[in-house]
Amino acid sequence: MNWQTASCLYARGAVAWTLGDPCLEVHGGINRLTGERSVLALHPIVAARGHARPGALDPTPALTNAALFARDGHLCMYCGQDFHRPHLTRDHVVPVSKGGRDLWENVVAACFGCNSRKGNRTPQQAGMPLLAVPYRPSWVEHLILSNRNILADQMAFLKNQLPKRSHLAN
Repeated sequence: MNWQTASCLYARGAVAWTLGDPCLEVHGGINRLTGERSVLALHPIVAARGHARPGALDPTPALTNAALFARDGHLCMYCGQDFHRPHLTRDHVVPVSKGGRDLWENVVAACFGCNSRKGNRTPQQAGMPLLAVPYRPSWVEHLILSNRNILADQMAFLKNQLPKRSHLAN
């Protein structure tokens, strides 16, 4: 959530718990009676009271090339070489023309050469085995992989929420 939403939660008394040391102060107006200015000290991790929306705890991250390439460690999932983002493509394991869908579980990062060589075939048909099985990352993995400015407290919290199978848990 952004700092404005967090501020509203604090002001409404809707914060269930926080973690980490305050990282931002928000200054409000001056009280006519006391002459004191209101100040909210916001924490890096804020849990709100109330009910979570369905899917809010583990929504499906948007499938973008940047997110896909981060999930796959900027490696071509066919030859295993490391590439910069402009030299990678999105490959559909089961081609769209053969009924494959544009889903996390059906796409991998591939270099231009491997993607061209594979063409409109499955990895088995092309004789090009995948180096890793494509999967849908959890929302926590997605936040970590998106390389946002994550504070140390937030990163520790996020890493504790990772699925045990995640390579990011280490």
